[in-house]
Amino acid sequence: MHERENLVVRSATMGVMLATAVVETPIGALRLAVTQAGVARIGLPRSSGPGFAGWLRTAFADAERTPWLPLVDKLSQQLAEYFAGRRREFSLPLDLRGTPFQRAVWREIGAIPYGETRTYGAIASAAGNPRAVRAAGTATGNNPVPILIPCHRVIAAQGRLGGFSGGLDAKRRLLALERASTGELL
Repeated sequence: MHERENLVVRSATMGVMLATAVVETPIGALRLAVTQAGVARIGLPRSSGPGFAGWLRTAFADAERTPWLPLVDKLSQQLAEYFAGRRREFSLPLDLRGTPFQRAVWREIGAIPYGETRTYGAIASAAGNPRAVRAAGTATGNNPVPILIPCHRVIAAQGRLGGFSGGLDAKRRLLALERASTGELL
């Protein structure tokens, strides 16, 4: 008989500092979560699913809550610049948790230029699996940092809007904001 070693199971979020904030924007209140490593979550108004609080309870259950981290201010400032039409790219570290395929999809979405769109099929192909269009759509819907990883720029075939975790009205408004800033008409 072998003696088992005493193993300590450590949560992936144990020792992680987490700050949350709410920022008012033209599309409504955004709920922000940042760690010392990067932006972890942006909760959109009227988003579907377990919600921001549910996500915090599952994804960062053991994180140490703090009222503020410097990244909160940087994120808030860059979001304000984006909504004012003065920022097209974000320069913030991200703290993302996802499967390798999700991360590949998010990387491809992050490469979509400001004011442009790509289809779910194009994203699936770019992520390495052209037959995984539905999986790419699911990964897009699970994007934890919309706007920073601009999933509103991903549309369905034939130019249809497809879905958006913050609702189609918010998606239309974000696309219109970007097109207005680039001088393109809808």
